[in-house]
Amino acid sequence: MKIGVVSDTHGNCDSIKKAVRAVGEVDMWLHAGDNNHDIRYFKEYSAAPIIAVLGNCDWNKDARPDEFIEVAGKKIWLTHGHQHKVKYGNQDLGWWGRQYEADVVIYGHTHIRDITWQDDLLIFNPGSPFLPRDGFACCGLLTIEETKISAAVIDL
Repeated sequence: MKIGVVSDTHGNCDSIKKAVRAVGEVDMWLHAGDNNHDIRYFKEYSAAPIIAVLGNCDWNKDARPDEFIEVAGKKIWLTHGHQHKVKYGNQDLGWWGRQYEADVVIYGHTHIRDITWQDDLLIFNPGSPFLPRDGFACCGLLTIEETKISAAVIDL
């Protein structure tokens, strides 16, 4: 299963279009917040379903702050991260991810890419395709094949 992952698009349609083209065909998209109403743009460029969570800049309440998704036998916790002190590291996400018995934690908020393994838990931030804070506009791809999980950041 291939899952496109994006966060912090902040209403920029061009960055969404670039992300969809760069990632290619996927089974689904996950949006880790900050302008979850950008889902309408994804629907213009991709037929894959999308799940989004609220970020600290989201004014509409069409989504929840957290989503717990089970796909291909793996549990994914999707969150924006601002409530978990992610600007100071991902330790809190790791702790909560284990409490939730997640296999993958996907977050945003920092606008900085992150692929961290804490034992068997993958913590993944796809960065930002529009306002990167590390100088690299990017998005992500999560792949689940049987029991193996992998994550990649895709530069735009």
